[in-house]
Amino acid sequence: MNTNSTTIEAAGIPQPPVLHITPPSRWWVLPVGELWDYRELLYFFVWRDVKIRYKQTAVGATWAVLQPFLTMLVFSLFFGKLAHIPSEGLPYPIFYYSALLPWVYFAASLQNATNTIVENQRVITKVYFPRLVLPLSATLSGLVDFGVSFLLFIAMMVFYGIRPTMAMFCFPLFLFLALLVALGAGLWLSALNAIYRDVKYVLTFLVQFWMFASPVAYPSSLVPAKWRWLYGLNPMAGVIEGFRWSLTGHGDPPGILLFASFLVVVTVLVGGLAFFQRMETTIADVV
Repeated sequence: MNTNSTTIEAAGIPQPPVLHITPPSRWWVLPVGELWDYRELLYFFVWRDVKIRYKQTAVGATWAVLQPFLTMLVFSLFFGKLAHIPSEGLPYPIFYYSALLPWVYFAASLQNATNTIVENQRVITKVYFPRLVLPLSATLSGLVDFGVSFLLFIAMMVFYGIRPTMAMFCFPLFLFLALLVALGAGLWLSALNAIYRDVKYVLTFLVQFWMFASPVAYPSSLVPAKWRWLYGLNPMAGVIEGFRWSLTGHGDPPGILLFASFLVVVTVLVGGLAFFQRMETTIADVV
């Protein structure tokens, strides 16, 4: 028996709690309680990502607007004025910018989430915290850039005289769906990137291919109706069409396209959570 411990207990001095860190017994369960306990750490990572992104930049948060705005100009000129891609009755700048809003957020969040484990390897190997905080913070911090770029879209809506409709109330749901897509894909790629460092090189090609496979430069109405459910297996297809419809009120609700995308989002997210938590026990050894 430890004499010092017995003396401390006899004196009535409370001993510090002992925390035993063990691998999770069930890797398919979302650790909501643990994430809530580390909510302040999550806030710190989000705030750190935002500060690093704009530290020592000449124009600051304007970079969040320049990328979708310049891309919108290029798409409006080449795909709109020259190629005459249908825009569902919308001005080309509105048509393209409403699609670039979720896409730029998704692409940036996916890239940040993929690299977050490798970038924080020194912290991971020294301090314990739920690793799920890292890809989650990468997707949440992207909402700051999204909010800045969304302000420009509001100004564009006023300029073109487009008034929001009742569909606007569905907009938060599509934004949340975009976050889930980025988080689900980011969980898969971040865990794989910790093991295979060439994932970051594949990611560049993947994002480019994914954009042209999504209705960013064209409407999903160009896809034949009988194949639209298959096209909806691209989870960003339902998100982008949902953004266009909810923000502008033009066109029909995504329907079967959104339903197929939603099923894929749930599958990717649940599978990503399970895979990431299963790899979490060995990430610190291989990163």
